[in-house]
Amino acid sequence: MNKPVVIHWFRKGLRLHDNPALLSALEKVGESHYELRPVFILDPWFVKHARVGPNRWRFLIQSLQDLDNNLKKIGSRLFVVKGSPLEGFKKLFKEWNVKKLTFEVDIEPYAKIRDEEIKQLAEKHSVTVITKVSHTIYDLEQVFKANGNKAPLTYVKFQSVVAKFGTPAKALDAPGNLPKQCQTLLLSEDYNVPLLEEMRVDLTGLGKELFPGGESEALIRLNKYMNQQEWVCKFSKPDTSPNSIEPSTTVLSPYLKFGCLSSRLMYHRIHDVIAGRKHTSPPTSLTGQLLWREFYYTCGAYVPNFDRMEGNPICKQIPWKKDPEDKHYLAWKDGKTGYPFIDAIMTQLRTEGWIHHLARHAVACFLTRGDLWVSWELGQQVFEELLLDADWSLNAGNWMWLSASAFFHQYFRVYSPIAFGKKTDKHGDYIKKYLPVLKKFPSEYIYEPWKAPLSVQQKAGCIIGKDYPKRIVEHEIAVKENLAKMKEAYQGNKEEGPENEIAKRKKAPSKDSSPKITKFLKKK
Repeated sequence: MNKPVVIHWFRKGLRLHDNPALLSALEKVGESHYELRPVFILDPWFVKHARVGPNRWRFLIQSLQDLDNNLKKIGSRLFVVKGSPLEGFKKLFKEWNVKKLTFEVDIEPYAKIRDEEIKQLAEKHSVTVITKVSHTIYDLEQVFKANGNKAPLTYVKFQSVVAKFGTPAKALDAPGNLPKQCQTLLLSEDYNVPLLEEMRVDLTGLGKELFPGGESEALIRLNKYMNQQEWVCKFSKPDTSPNSIEPSTTVLSPYLKFGCLSSRLMYHRIHDVIAGRKHTSPPTSLTGQLLWREFYYTCGAYVPNFDRMEGNPICKQIPWKKDPEDKHYLAWKDGKTGYPFIDAIMTQLRTEGWIHHLARHAVACFLTRGDLWVSWELGQQVFEELLLDADWSLNAGNWMWLSASAFFHQYFRVYSPIAFGKKTDKHGDYIKKYLPVLKKFPSEYIYEPWKAPLSVQQKAGCIIGKDYPKRIVEHEIAVKENLAKMKEAYQGNKEEGPENEIAKRKKAPSKDSSPKITKFLKKK
């Protein structure tokens, strides 16, 4: 008989620190002479069919490599299993003499179905299953129950619910060296972390590595920002720049998404820094950003069809264009709208896998209610593919917000694709970085190159309509037409149930509510 095995199943939560499910796997393993085998299941279906761009695949593989290295330091290793989770565990339960399986709770719809199947399989094989909450600061089921068995649908309401729970528990330490009797014995290379080149991923468009994946990098990055006490205390998201050459925020979101960094650890590190000092507050502070994440996670867990318009009880039903071959949608997706600020953002997204929160606002508004009248679901798919931090709940929630389909209802407040970028980058340095074809354009024309006289275009070596596209819509006309359509759609939605209930509640502070931003929203 093989030595009994305990499996910890890594999915998200690709870290050793603050990993209660991993620590549960280690309980009494030394006394019982169990061997720990940490597993990550790489389903080939995702390589072929999922919307995952090459930048995010690289981030994942780097995160797995870093996790494997960190596990080796404590006497273990990572076992990468290829195949569906159900088939993979059928095989492992039979071959490895598995007695216990631990993993982190996942609230996404597909994950709930998957995990239930694995629990049923484990029961058939007499394998004990232990699950722990650790991807979020709060236990979302507790939030749901504390709000009368329904998701809180405004940020303010969410805050009031979680305030009842008091201070979140401290983050747990990473495990130390494993007892010798439960260290990994199986060293087969069949379970090694694959190289990116072995994944059969289309590496076209793989950009320069700016944000390496993994827990080690996540903790370095967290320490870097937490050591800037004044910056942390004064942080306010609306005051950061969407088009700075270097990121004006922490860029910790990819590490939170993959669970390379514990949100609970980040929460307490922030509060250690601001304790006893004057500081900003939610929703715009760093803590506020973590709470936005928790808010959207809760909604995603309990609102049906959260990632689509139809069948979604909180989403306005708006007659968007939904054709994936729509020329305006494709121009937006490819960064060829003729609006340099929009095109630069989409170029950064495709090449680097990350764009600033407010840059996401600008391009999302442009695609939907601002200029192109294209469904937010199509935009959501592009972000799902290209963002390093593409997170199911946050992606859907933010797209509904920016299209004024849910959460935010001041649809008439539209980001200008011209004026908004000028606020923080008057000379268009960001545009010139990501659209080098425009790098010789004078500052007065960099946001509106179609206005440049032909002589200026010739001197800059860029003819509009030849070297850089003409603008696909006239913003000043499109925005008026779309506002009229939004007004009509809202009137048609007046009597629809749950959304009406939200409107009656106290309005949550708007993510767009900064007076420094508002005055630029409607300008041409």
